[in-house]
Amino acid sequence: MKTVIFKTIAPALTAIMVVFSIFVLLRGHNEPGGGFIGGLIAASAIAIYGIAVGVENVRKALKFDPISMAGFGVFIASFAGLLSLGQSFPFLTGLWGYIPFGETKITVSTPMLFDIGVYFAVVGTIGAVALALEEEDDDK
Repeated sequence: MKTVIFKTIAPALTAIMVVFSIFVLLRGHNEPGGGFIGGLIAASAIAIYGIAVGVENVRKALKFDPISMAGFGVFIASFAGLLSLGQSFPFLTGLWGYIPFGETKITVSTPMLFDIGVYFAVVGTIGAVALALEEEDDDK
């Protein structure tokens, strides 16, 4: 499926999908969305880009090995749970804080940190599987 139209539109489609996946990630726990769904959308973007330009070009564009991204995500998600232990709360208890920014406040929370970890874990895992399957397909 390496038509001229697909090769032309794939980079733009990939960029749109990654931006949308970040939007879905940042919706977090308050509305539908979160790290898992956002990660699936981003991994789909990686797969589409891989089909269009080849696995080697995707690996160069990612800069990091997908398995390393998955490990980083698990580390971040675990760290989010451990932060509550430092405050004498049970593991994975949500903590919220506020950072003043001009005349407004930015809310930061451990659930959002957990979602970011899940996002990286899903992107890394599904991205690695998709790239491995595409490599097998390229060998034929």
